[in-house]
Amino acid sequence: MATCGTRGDLPLMPDELPACAFRLTRTVTVEQLSALVPHANNVQIVGWIDEAARAHGDASGLTRERMHSEGRMWFVARHEIDYVAESFAGDEILVGTWLTGVTKTTATRATMAWRRPASGTPGWELAVDARSRWVHMSLGTRRPTRIPAADLHIYGWAHVPGPDRAHASNP
Repeated sequence: MATCGTRGDLPLMPDELPACAFRLTRTVTVEQLSALVPHANNVQIVGWIDEAARAHGDASGLTRERMHSEGRMWFVARHEIDYVAESFAGDEILVGTWLTGVTKTTATRATMAWRRPASGTPGWELAVDARSRWVHMSLGTRRPTRIPAADLHIYGWAHVPGPDRAHASNP
């Protein structure tokens, strides 16, 4: 099982997610399929990653609207996505996301998505394994800015990086 601040031994299954992970479920619709090959398209999968991060913030009280009113926002700097299995119309999708690392101005987030086939096949199959780096930005300066310690605690992160540390691990 993964713990907050780690990715654990991969591949994880939904019941192995860390306690701090946020979960959401969706069903693949026909509109979310690629035009020529009837599986969930890449844009939709990136959308699930973004939606899970947004929903995690919303559920924690760190809505984008709140952050905007405070003059700050998370900007994605990098997505790395491993497409492990296809997803099809009618499949149930379970997305799990959690923080795996922080610096003074960035957070690394793991996101995994599993599919449960519409055919009724029992169990989950890993479909997507992604890592994303998000930068905490000042909207006034458009430059990275320190992540408030309170934000990290809201996400279940126990250790706040000091001013002279490039990377921190969650003890």
